[in-house]
Amino acid sequence: MLVDLQQENSRKIRTRLEQIVGPQRFKVWFRNSTQFTCCDGFVKVGVPNLFLGGWIEDHFSEAIAQAARDVLNKDVQITFAIDPVLFRNLRQSQLNSQAAFIEKNAERALRDGKVLPAGESVPLRRLKYRIDDYVVGPSNRIAHGVASALIEDPRRDGGAVFVYSGCGLGKTHLLQGIANALAERQPQVRWAYVSGEEFTNQFLFALREKKLDAFRHRYRDIDVLLIDDMQFIANKRATQEEFFHTFNAIDGSGKRVVLASDAHPKLIGDLSEPLVSRLIAGMVVRIDKPDFEMRCEILRRRARQTSQPVPEPVIQYIAEKITANIRELEGCLLKLLAFATLAKAPITLDLARQTLDDHLRQTGKIITVSDIERLVSTYFGLTPADLHTSRKNRTIALARNVAMHLARQHTDLSFPEIARLMGNKNHTTVLLACRRIGVLLRDDGEGYWIGAAGPQTRKLREIVQSLEEQLLR
Repeated sequence: MLVDLQQENSRKIRTRLEQIVGPQRFKVWFRNSTQFTCCDGFVKVGVPNLFLGGWIEDHFSEAIAQAARDVLNKDVQITFAIDPVLFRNLRQSQLNSQAAFIEKNAERALRDGKVLPAGESVPLRRLKYRIDDYVVGPSNRIAHGVASALIEDPRRDGGAVFVYSGCGLGKTHLLQGIANALAERQPQVRWAYVSGEEFTNQFLFALREKKLDAFRHRYRDIDVLLIDDMQFIANKRATQEEFFHTFNAIDGSGKRVVLASDAHPKLIGDLSEPLVSRLIAGMVVRIDKPDFEMRCEILRRRARQTSQPVPEPVIQYIAEKITANIRELEGCLLKLLAFATLAKAPITLDLARQTLDDHLRQTGKIITVSDIERLVSTYFGLTPADLHTSRKNRTIALARNVAMHLARQHTDLSFPEIARLMGNKNHTTVLLACRRIGVLLRDDGEGYWIGAAGPQTRKLREIVQSLEEQLLR
């Protein structure tokens, strides 16, 4: 009976979500790409890979929360985790449609009227994450210290802060925590928090409607500007130029700019040289993967938010097995909670092994390949979805070949397995890509691609070395 009720609630949430986001977006992002599970005050959204999980979380979390609230008549927490079945079944046509959606999203957002008119002020919205909930350890202590100092006195020291890390390691939590803390503790401080995509969309709207003065007033006449996912502007020349002048105006007046990205400024390949130079002149801080003790503490805090006790041996078992990122860590805990609820059984170490071992076997390597795709796509000013499409322009082809080479070198996956992970392609595509890159590396050849600043050329050996340094940190 409980199982039937949870399944019915999950079905109703999906139906309500389709009504909220519209049938087209639901078809592209949810119909065959997600699995919803309701459990103990949580809604877990199963996704096929980290890129789709991150995109859906960034763009549809509020819609999912609203759908769950409408169905369950209460607020719930939304979490995301990789689902092995969805990963195996994701089709090439779905990947192509998602990539096309991302490519056209800025213009669609303008048509749909979802970008704020340039004359309006930025609302001080309540964001999801709080700085007090941020688990601090060796991997993020410097970043947290910088954030705490900025909250305490936003006008002290000045200068820009650039935070970078892999997906799911706490960049968004840190930036949103700063914003919420400023709103609570420094109400006189004017701040704005946006993603790189939102900044781009609003700039395009202002440009089209000839309201650039209002746009510049909104983002330059503030005390703290926080921009997440800075890599989004990497291949957008006009947006980079506008941000460069916005950055100079804020920094030149002794105020603060805090940025977050998936990669170091020098490894975001399509950022202009003047902008990279300005960014690295400030404080550049890396967040690494959490160590064992941090992972345990994250799980303990999440477990305290549920009604089921989670024994310490189970906490340590999950923390030992899941090392890639915090999203996957929390997702495995919620999968265990859901299984225990359905089985009406207490949470034990044996139950944890029974529930999670299959998941770990099926998804262990996807994290590595997703990291490679994210790093490579950021370097070339693309998205991971571009690497999965059937398009073959020069930039996408080079990026895809480099990603396949790195996947072959830094994982023990076979050619067919890499092909399946990178968009369900034929294994000969991977084989030929590795041969091409191998020949270029042997002959000290060059890579050529079209970036936001125009045609770019660099020794392929240097490209691969830069990416490997970032990947192996």
